[in-house]
Amino acid sequence: MKVWSVARSKRVLQCVSLAVLLCLTATVLLPVSVRAEEDNSLFSQLRLKKRGVTQPATTGHGMGSGIPATTESRIVNDGSVAAFITPDSPAQIQAMADKYAKIAAAGGWPEVPRGRIKKGSTGNQVASLNQRLYVEGYLQVEATQGEFQKVFTSATEDALKRFQVNHGLAPSGVIDAVTLAALNVPAQQRLATIKANIPRLAEYSKDLGPRYVVVNVPAQQIETVEGGKVYSLHNAIVGRPSRPTPVVMTPLTIVRFNPYWNAPPSIVERDIIPRMQSRGASKVLADMNVKVFQGVGGPEVDPDKINWRTAKIADYHFRQEPGGDNAMATAKIEFTSPFGIYLHDTPEPQLFRTANRFYSSGCVRVDKVAIMLEWILQGQDGLNAAKIAELAQSQERLDVNILNAPQLRVAYLTAWPAKGGVAAFREDVYEMDGTGFVVGQPLPVGEKQAGQRFVLKPIPYLQQDIDTNDGGGFLAALFGGKSARDQEVKPGQNKRAGDSLINLGGNPAKQASVNTASKTSKANGPATGKRFLFGSSKNSLAADPGATASKGPKKKTVQKKGAKPTATTAKSPAKPAAKTAAATSKTKAAAKPATPGKKPVSTTAAATPAAKPAATAAAKPDKAAKPAATAAAKPDKAAKPAASCKPGSGGKLPAGCPAPKPAAATMPAKPAAAAKTATN
Repeated sequence: MKVWSVARSKRVLQCVSLAVLLCLTATVLLPVSVRAEEDNSLFSQLRLKKRGVTQPATTGHGMGSGIPATTESRIVNDGSVAAFITPDSPAQIQAMADKYAKIAAAGGWPEVPRGRIKKGSTGNQVASLNQRLYVEGYLQVEATQGEFQKVFTSATEDALKRFQVNHGLAPSGVIDAVTLAALNVPAQQRLATIKANIPRLAEYSKDLGPRYVVVNVPAQQIETVEGGKVYSLHNAIVGRPSRPTPVVMTPLTIVRFNPYWNAPPSIVERDIIPRMQSRGASKVLADMNVKVFQGVGGPEVDPDKINWRTAKIADYHFRQEPGGDNAMATAKIEFTSPFGIYLHDTPEPQLFRTANRFYSSGCVRVDKVAIMLEWILQGQDGLNAAKIAELAQSQERLDVNILNAPQLRVAYLTAWPAKGGVAAFREDVYEMDGTGFVVGQPLPVGEKQAGQRFVLKPIPYLQQDIDTNDGGGFLAALFGGKSARDQEVKPGQNKRAGDSLINLGGNPAKQASVNTASKTSKANGPATGKRFLFGSSKNSLAADPGATASKGPKKKTVQKKGAKPTATTAKSPAKPAAKTAAATSKTKAAAKPATPGKKPVSTTAAATPAAKPAATAAAKPDKAAKPAATAAAKPDKAAKPAASCKPGSGGKLPAGCPAPKPAAATMPAKPAAAAKTATN
């Protein structure tokens, strides 16, 4: 026994030693990944900046897709690039439709077999590629005949590069997987895409004027155009599929140099105040370059003299001052729009070097914005390139009303005429082709309102919502950590819970309860400032996740199976049987259960015009409240005298009596005032 105990002790010591060794190894190895996580946080980034060190951003939505961009921002101004939109676009896109219709009618183009081929390659795959490029118009017929038929020549390489550019791919001149997939999209499908863009180009080309800016959302690019020629190209960051960028046709109005960024209450509460409590309010805010005011427009306050554990956030205004870390960075370009979006700079220029830049919540971030600003302002008020650079350096606040303002087209083009008699194509990222969409606000992918994938007249964003949306870059670059990552969505990821233009609430149950208890005019989300974006207060979409929008201007809410109408909470279970029978006789026709095609019972009293306070409902049961007792399929049973189903001496009910419902048995009678609150 003693020998066994000694041996066992040795084994324990060995295990402990191994565990210690592993811990020491982890201590040596883990800091790399830990620092990578830590360096994305607000204060680590700020410390690195003070030391002159920059941390490369490689992961996360705020850090880019990790795939290199296939386009670049630059001044063109030589006529080598066809503009997305010109006054001639309607005629040109119709010509494209006629051409591709003939190709489709003739059987389309051949499929290119798999295999990585490049210049100098030979064989049947090259022959298929040459024929494919010829049919669409990228190659001359000579490339498909004689000695060149099966040879990947310089002409083939040039044609393939032009094809890649026109499809938003890297112009490598090599057949890779994405290029092969684009080559093998059927001609009939390309024709359908062209047809979807005919009405768009017809509308977008109206009243362009001599100078205009085009943001092509599917292409994630911006063009400035003057005299029919593209002056500059800019990579853009646009709305993710769950928060699409709307289509806008309007002139530009104002340039705001070094604008403020107003931190929304949600970010203040979730991200800023916890750090202030743990690390000191004034230190945290100084590092962030944020000032606190007693309400919007009020005097500045000393953050160290406020108890942030008990303070009401709505009483304070957190404003980030101009500077390199400002969410708007050096400039913001505004225009009149019902959608509340704008163009702006970003403190995260590295994102423009990545592909699939569908990162934002609707607004458009502009790469090399100084080039665009100089072109827009044309030297007015002495604002030339040198002055613009000086403003960015000095961080001086300056608002400039644009003279001779160019037109703006925030467009949704998945096909448009390119040079050489061919069409350019982009992915239908918002899934709007085939829906009739031309202008307005696309709904999040997978969502509809009244059977439509878009709306024309949404309620504009609130200012705090705009600032929340476009603080995404600020959060990703500075905050990091779980809280900031929750604000961001990687390209290709599913949207966050509640990340919807229809219902932006985070907790569906909480959202529904708040909407029920709030006044109709303010039923736009939780009290924390979240809201509905579309619809008026009367016709807004249902907050209840179990509800569906009706096909028409009037809102309907579907009651979940087995759920009691809210009106029943105002009804006391102790009412006499005679009153119950009387109420039943008056509501016999209205007391039938909801069936498909008929107006269902609403569970959201605030959003239902017919809903009335409990006192009114009791007086007029045929018009408002539908008691649970009378809502059964057979109202004659509901009118059964209560005395016949009283428990006997043993506590058992007589035969044939229904078992009592626990909720109804335990729920106390609510006063009329409580029911009235739920309808306000």
